[in-house]
Amino acid sequence: MSDQGKQTTWGQRLASGLAAWRFGSVLGVFLLVVGVLGWRLVDLHVVDNEFLRKQGDVRTMRVEAIDAHRGVVTDRYGEPLAVSTPVQTIWANPSETDPAEPRLTNLARLLDISEASLRERLKEYSGREFIYLRRKVQPDLARQALALDIQGVYARQEYRRYYPAGEVTAHVVGFTNIDERGQEGIELAYNQWLSGESGRKRVLKDNRGRIIKDLTLIRDARPGRNLALSIDLRLQYLAYRELKAVVTAHNARGGTLVMLDVDSGEVLAMVNQGSYNPNDRSQLAAENLRNKAITDLFEPGSTMKPITMAAALESGKYSVNSTIDTNPGYRRFGRFTIRDHRNYGLLGVTDIIVKSSNVGISKIATDLGGDVIRDLYARMGLGQPTGIGFPGEAVGVLPAPSKWRPVEEATLSYGYGMSVNALQLAQAYMVIANGGVHYPLSLVKRDEEPEGYRVLSEQVSYEVRNMLRQVVSRGTGKRAQPGFYSAGGKTGTVHLVGDQGYEDSQYKAIFAGIAPIDNPRLVTVVAVDAPQSGEYYGGEVAAPVFARVMSDALRLLNVKPELDVGEAKTVSPAPGERG
Repeated sequence: MSDQGKQTTWGQRLASGLAAWRFGSVLGVFLLVVGVLGWRLVDLHVVDNEFLRKQGDVRTMRVEAIDAHRGVVTDRYGEPLAVSTPVQTIWANPSETDPAEPRLTNLARLLDISEASLRERLKEYSGREFIYLRRKVQPDLARQALALDIQGVYARQEYRRYYPAGEVTAHVVGFTNIDERGQEGIELAYNQWLSGESGRKRVLKDNRGRIIKDLTLIRDARPGRNLALSIDLRLQYLAYRELKAVVTAHNARGGTLVMLDVDSGEVLAMVNQGSYNPNDRSQLAAENLRNKAITDLFEPGSTMKPITMAAALESGKYSVNSTIDTNPGYRRFGRFTIRDHRNYGLLGVTDIIVKSSNVGISKIATDLGGDVIRDLYARMGLGQPTGIGFPGEAVGVLPAPSKWRPVEEATLSYGYGMSVNALQLAQAYMVIANGGVHYPLSLVKRDEEPEGYRVLSEQVSYEVRNMLRQVVSRGTGKRAQPGFYSAGGKTGTVHLVGDQGYEDSQYKAIFAGIAPIDNPRLVTVVAVDAPQSGEYYGGEVAAPVFARVMSDALRLLNVKPELDVGEAKTVSPAPGERG
């Protein structure tokens, strides 16, 4: 064979060998890969089967919060005043939702939101995984939204605060914000007590983010604690009804009514005008948010005269048989003159209260001295915190000059030159009503008798109550007679203070009273701001409200009537004795 033939045969053999080597190499690599994959499958499913389960869990298992509902606020008998109801919140995952999704038009219409704004937000927050679409809607609306089956749109349960009594208890209970945090009233004062603690649970979700199964409970939710108030909702309703009626009838600027339990210091009713509906705050006016019974101060006027008289009797300088010469019906202190409605001449101390004589009570004050009167005012709670713990409470002003001028002593004796809130005034009358004991006040129901301290002797408190009885039976408070029950109280009419000082034509009409006067159960203070119907005296405007409220309240409390038909007639006060 020639050399050329030998070379061809060798080349063919070499090429054939290389081809066989390449095939063997590829086959070997293929078999190796198959072997590795096979081993990995065996490893994942047999040897190390936890890996796949863990990776599945990472993609489908989530930790969800369990919302805790806020505690229920009730009246003293368990009637709900604030409750948390389950609602749904619609939210979206912008990273999953296409802003061009056609069904977003229907979703925006259903949720009553702007379609353009919805699509813009989804674009703007496309890198996020959570945005609110509409918070705290009714479950039926949430079901309709989810029924649109839009990728990345979900719902979760939350709670919404609801106030069954609406505006009737608004100033006492207050309200929460959208996150169930107290903003006003009891909701704010007891926010920590009422707030719950959210729980956590591990759940299994599908690829649409829907919960398929609850797996484990990490921490149970702790609901907020319930709170029983001292308020009697029945009395609150009737007080609100009567106060609103008088403010409307007299075209007044506003009004306040406070009712206390004489023996416990519990607040049974506390209402104001104007008010607001905490369930619908779309038309909320800022000036209506204040609980005026606690936050607003005023000069109490002639309602202080019985307390000044109590200081006089307690001093031993005066007795119920003492007389004061009020001639000529006025007193001058330099440029300042105080007057009575007319010249009453010689008056007994009881008639000084019955006829509301400024001259008579100021002469007693001059004799006693300002410190004696101020000391009793302070011990009865005026110018002091009530201890009620309500946000925004105003303490008031009780003057304490190093040296009293005669005019300061005189005006202090009939409630000018000082300021109180309606609750403080009611507390002072409560001391007279219960025999002279000062109790701390409470808006929370008490299960035990409170500890008080004596301010007046029982004898003095009895004598002052008898004077208050005479005010209602024959004096400036005749319109305060509460039907078939005995009562006592004191009228007050004070000038309102404006930007330029006292306003000549603007008054606050006040009545502070006790019923039944022989066995006191309730103390009520009524104050009406700037009545415009012509009548403005406390005996004309505030006293009739006291009469209607106390008559119904005592009947609701099953207090036995004391008077017959003749005694129960309501009589208008005589001219010049309007309080």
